[in-house]
Amino acid sequence: MPELPEVEVIVRGLSRCAVGYRIARAEFLWPGLVVGDAQKTASLLRGLIIRQVRRHGKYILIDVEGGRQRYCLTIHLRMTGNFIVNGESGPYTRAILDLEDGPTLVYHDIRKFGRWQLSDGLPTRLSELGPEPLEISGNGFFNLLSARRGMIKGLLLNQEFVRGLGNIYADESLFRARIHPRMHSSKIGPKRAKRLHQAIHEVLLDAIEAGGSTVSNYVSSDGMKGYFQLQVLVYGKTGKPCQVCGTPIRRTIVSGRSTHFCSKCQRK
Repeated sequence: MPELPEVEVIVRGLSRCAVGYRIARAEFLWPGLVVGDAQKTASLLRGLIIRQVRRHGKYILIDVEGGRQRYCLTIHLRMTGNFIVNGESGPYTRAILDLEDGPTLVYHDIRKFGRWQLSDGLPTRLSELGPEPLEISGNGFFNLLSARRGMIKGLLLNQEFVRGLGNIYADESLFRARIHPRMHSSKIGPKRAKRLHQAIHEVLLDAIEAGGSTVSNYVSSDGMKGYFQLQVLVYGKTGKPCQVCGTPIRRTIVSGRSTHFCSKCQRK
């Protein structure tokens, strides 16, 4: 599933080429993509101008308006969603946005898990998500952590704790911070919390700079693969020597998710 860095890369790409353009045509080749009536949504989008493309955790938000009409188009890529500028239609194309005197935005989704929703404002479920990990302060992060109970890996994956983190970046952040994924949040004091907060920032920014991680079919809005997966230190490295101490990287299950860590560098 595209996580915060991948969605951020896509949002930046769409912002560069789509903002300011009017939607000449909206077509949903698979109506199940849309929350609500697909035909009505397509009709409402037609003629509206894209004012802003932004990110909310793992969600893409496209603010559109026309006259007194203002809507927010919320898009969740889920497992296999891809947004390609001037992409070619194919068997997995689920939606097309033709921009007047501008590019065509083509949405592909092999597994059909992605969802689009047009609403007057931010959908309620999005307002219930936690803060952005790139925006919360160190003190704010520690206070948030102190108010929760549970294993730290599970907390990082909980979108109501912080929004946007997924498996790859949680594993990499915990390794950089030298925190065991099963460590209980009550054992993480201010110093460790500061290390983790900094590690999360560094990992996410490094991944954004690398164009995200392509571990299956993810590509940016211009069709380019990410390469942060070539820089990971623990994720998917089961049995390989830790680049810091040489201990074989271990794999376990935490909160139902595959988790990679170094038992020597990341002690409980």
